[in-house]
Amino acid sequence: MKLTFTDRARDMVLSFMDLEEDGLQSLRIAVEGSPFAPNYELTLVEAENRSESDIEVDAGQFSVLVDEASVDRLNGAKVDFIETIQESGFQITPDPETAKTAIESAGPQGALAQRVSHVLETEINPAIASHGGVINLVDVQDTEIFIEMAGGCQGCAMSRMTLRQGVERMVSQAVPEVTAIHDVTDHDSGDNPYFT
Repeated sequence: MKLTFTDRARDMVLSFMDLEEDGLQSLRIAVEGSPFAPNYELTLVEAENRSESDIEVDAGQFSVLVDEASVDRLNGAKVDFIETIQESGFQITPDPETAKTAIESAGPQGALAQRVSHVLETEINPAIASHGGVINLVDVQDTEIFIEMAGGCQGCAMSRMTLRQGVERMVSQAVPEVTAIHDVTDHDSGDNPYFT
């Protein structure tokens, strides 16, 4: 397994390890959630906390423990530490081919996905079709759904309002077991937004 750390990320991990009195020597990285909106978790742990199924990656002056379920999704990833005016933290960028494979193997399945797709096809998409928009269900994780806006909705200045006041309300009424709706649209690449 390959995992790359920038110099800045490696320095930050080492500085956090120096702050720990317990002598934490390993960084645990796990990825959960949909491939469309992955959630990365980084935790400092003692080397003894390694489970039998963990894969150990040498990152130079420390080791990285990756749980078996995260190995395929983290292989080839790059770990960086970014600082902006508003936030700072570790940023993991997956390998493009690894991410593509994960996305292709994901997808909406099961009864919840069928019910949400029905609401999108019969109620929501006909309402936004006049603006040239369409909303697709791209993944379901437990009771959370992941949607992608296309056509006139991609990059539209009103897309957030459409999501919050239209899609969330209609899906929640028709499929109350949905607990969260995540928009995974790349709005910056929209080439024909209805409102700019």
